[in-house]
Amino acid sequence: MLAVVKIPDDLQIVGYVSGAYGVQGWVRIKPYSADADALLQTKTWWLDKPDMHDVDVMQVKTHGGDVVASLMGVTGRDAAEALKGAAVKIARSHFPVLSDNEFYWVDLVGLNVVNLEGVALGQVMDLMDNGAHPILRIVGKISSEPESIPVETKKQAVREPEILIPFVDRFIKSVDQDTKTIVVEWGLDY
Repeated sequence: MLAVVKIPDDLQIVGYVSGAYGVQGWVRIKPYSADADALLQTKTWWLDKPDMHDVDVMQVKTHGGDVVASLMGVTGRDAAEALKGAAVKIARSHFPVLSDNEFYWVDLVGLNVVNLEGVALGQVMDLMDNGAHPILRIVGKISSEPESIPVETKKQAVREPEILIPFVDRFIKSVDQDTKTIVVEWGLDY
């Protein structure tokens, strides 16, 4: 009888398998975070290929901007290549503890962004790394449509344009995960 493995409720995607590394079955992971601490310190990953399953990490290290790893049960280059494109997930409860004023990107996505004047700029939809620092990708708030538009033509809300804000002290004044708010020094005319 096969044991049923319970998939954790707090899985977070931290990267994807971009291919094989070498000939002995190591995989190359493209991390979604510049520091990749969660990948480097967690001993159990979850892969969604061919279906969601856990895998023990035997060895792991950084290689350039990527992470390379030897995974239990993945032997030979063909087995590693077969995992190409698989999402790599880790239970949020297994993430390394951060010091004050440090945040995992996944914790910032969905937070509301307000400037010092109290103007709502939108929500964090994504972050990207430009090499020097992360950048918040803010999608403008959804605004209501003018009343003069007939109801039958109101199919979608009007969206304000995307805003990109460097995640640096100069612009980020506070992050409050309890209220789900980031306060920024950012004008609407930037």
